[in-house]
Amino acid sequence: MRLAATLVTLAALATSLTACGQSKADSIVDKAKNEKKLTIGIKIDQPGLGLRKPDGTYAGFDVDVARYIAKELGVPESGITFKEAQSANREPFIQQGQVDMVIATYSITDERKEKVSFAGPYLVTGQDILIRADDDSITDVQSLKDKKVCGAQGSISPKRLADMFGPEWEAKNLTQQQGYGACLPLLENKQVDAISTDATILAGFAAQFPGKFKLVGKPFSTEKYGIGLKKDDKAGRDAINNALEKMFQDGSWRKFIDDNFGEFGKYFPTPPQLERY
Repeated sequence: MRLAATLVTLAALATSLTACGQSKADSIVDKAKNEKKLTIGIKIDQPGLGLRKPDGTYAGFDVDVARYIAKELGVPESGITFKEAQSANREPFIQQGQVDMVIATYSITDERKEKVSFAGPYLVTGQDILIRADDDSITDVQSLKDKKVCGAQGSISPKRLADMFGPEWEAKNLTQQQGYGACLPLLENKQVDAISTDATILAGFAAQFPGKFKLVGKPFSTEKYGIGLKKDDKAGRDAINNALEKMFQDGSWRKFIDDNFGEFGKYFPTPPQLERY
């Protein structure tokens, strides 16, 4: 009887382990289909991309893309939970299962692919320069050699300029604020000559103040925004890429660009090429 009981216990344990294994292997496609719910990581402090409004709702290009993809996976807007994803916690959020996917100005890199999977890209941008609308003295990145520039603390964008122009330039010409939103009044009041980071971020902030600012429009880096999800979820990756392909083709991508970036939408003329793998 003891032997029989032991065998039953072992069988139950094996079944339990198998079930756990199956759960871990489940794709975002399965969760969307079965639960009609998804938790999506977004930025909540970037106008035009991901912003939590005073009434608690969310707006921005990434938010529109998130809603479109969720709908294509079978999840209504009411089934979406948005969760703030900061740059430093995007991979851990995915790995720990705190979110099902991340759509948060998330650049696709080989290093990140070691930890998570990517669908996309759904937008290609690059580091650009925002200046006052009446300033014609800055025409490319080399024009910043003798200009005062504002950047955000912790962002790679100011570091890229510092590496380009050297520590003396950094000490004399670079001002860093807690966020790019804090740079706008400095630019408007001529305390700095330019702000430099991803064109999408610059366009989102500047679109709030039509006619005051303009993009130089000569990016000097390439950032491919992708949708991060659980490592090796190929079914999920393929399904999201299919949704993106549809979004590119049915006019939704163009509408989302124009709705969120206004006059700056012209800097993002066409959808990117998907990189399926």
